[in-house]
Amino acid sequence: MVKQVIGLIVNPVAGLGGRVGLKGSDGAQIQQQALARGAVPHSGERTIEALQALLPLHTDLEVLTYPGEMGEDALRRTGFEARLLGAIQPGHTTAEDTHRAAKAMLQSSAALLLFAGGDGTARDIYTAVGTGIPVLGIPAGVKIHSAVYATHPRHAGELAAAYLHGEAELHDAEVMDIDEEAFRAGHVSPRLYGYVRIPYLQRFVQGVKAPNPLSEKAALEAIAEDLAERINPGWLYIFGPGSTTHTIAVQMGLEKTLLGVDVVLDGKIVTRDANENDLLRLLAESQPAEIIVTPIGGQGALFGRGNQQISPAVIRKVGKAHIRIVSTPEKIQALHGRPLWVDTGDREVDEMLSGYLPVITGYKESMMYKVTA
Repeated sequence: MVKQVIGLIVNPVAGLGGRVGLKGSDGAQIQQQALARGAVPHSGERTIEALQALLPLHTDLEVLTYPGEMGEDALRRTGFEARLLGAIQPGHTTAEDTHRAAKAMLQSSAALLLFAGGDGTARDIYTAVGTGIPVLGIPAGVKIHSAVYATHPRHAGELAAAYLHGEAELHDAEVMDIDEEAFRAGHVSPRLYGYVRIPYLQRFVQGVKAPNPLSEKAALEAIAEDLAERINPGWLYIFGPGSTTHTIAVQMGLEKTLLGVDVVLDGKIVTRDANENDLLRLLAESQPAEIIVTPIGGQGALFGRGNQQISPAVIRKVGKAHIRIVSTPEKIQALHGRPLWVDTGDREVDEMLSGYLPVITGYKESMMYKVTA
């Protein structure tokens, strides 16, 4: 039987800046800064999780990849045979390596190109192959505005398997990215770079990130009034990033960063733009704490997209009962019944957060909404 040919590309530094609070991983300087802060690469592990869902097909597949950390390591650890293309300098891969790898897989007529990374990686793949080959992203980046990614690494593998079985059609998906320097300064300017073709089953694919309309201002003011009445003296309040939490915090008299994670104690911000270590240090002082987080508009992601500083260790320390989800009704309605979802990188934490959780939608108003992993 003729084997189906697929490609695999891993960006080994994707997501490096997430938990250490750098809001991205693009560029050698930021990557070095992330490593200096103790960041640990995890895109290989997330790739392995996706590949495990493809294991039932491993005897029917020929997988093309680049050496070492760009794909070979993950394949061999999962039990797949790899056909290697090209060469890399271990520990020093670049966007040009991604371009070369993607073009080689296009020329080899692969049926599908799986890649692990974030928005920058999606741009590199798009630049190299356009719509010439179906692609599917394994989420491993910090900021993922693009609609080319599965909601979870496991879902990427399951969707790839469905497509190879003829059970999923191809759809056009947006490749989006933002200026990381502007993003770190608190300015979000997403740009559409183009479209790629992806296998599509709605339950497996995240949407493109959508901004909050100005009409939601009154609802945010009402949520802020509700939260203000719930604040307890002596408690830490960890505010996640985003325009929703920013507006709510401002209404509460707090000078919150737009895109950072900030910690509030007794009406004052005690740590601004915190990273994972900052949060764990504060929580180690045994003060009770709550996390205030909002889903990403258009996607429904609660944890694992743009707020990796609120890591599995932080979530465990705070506890599920002390997570407050805030959202305007419009943001929930825009999901059209699709659940909220989490992708923290820790299966046990994802499962702990799954189920029905209350979402504060106004003053003394809330709804129970499903959360999945």
